[in-house]
Amino acid sequence: MWVSVDLCVVPLGVGVSLAPFIGTCQKVIEGKGLDYELGPNGTAIEGYWEEVFDCIKDCHLALHDLEVPRIYTTLKINTRNDRRQSFHEKVPKVKTYL
Repeated sequence: MWVSVDLCVVPLGVGVSLAPFIGTCQKVIEGKGLDYELGPNGTAIEGYWEEVFDCIKDCHLALHDLEVPRIYTTLKINTRNDRRQSFHEKVPKVKTYL
């Protein structure tokens, strides 16, 4: 099944700057070859269900390997069974109505 997610990973107990840890997750996502887009408050990722969720797991593992003691993750999940719609299509479509 094809899935599009909005992923927000928040490492806890590491201080104020999260950029190095988010960068680590981005490297994991890039290494998986999934289509993604980094945003200011999370990352949109799409691909096959198993691949996307394996990627999320690997992000957690990579951060724990960096001695992050706790990770709080929020996830929005979008699936369709009528067609495959990329997250790249959604914003431009809304902009046609503005």
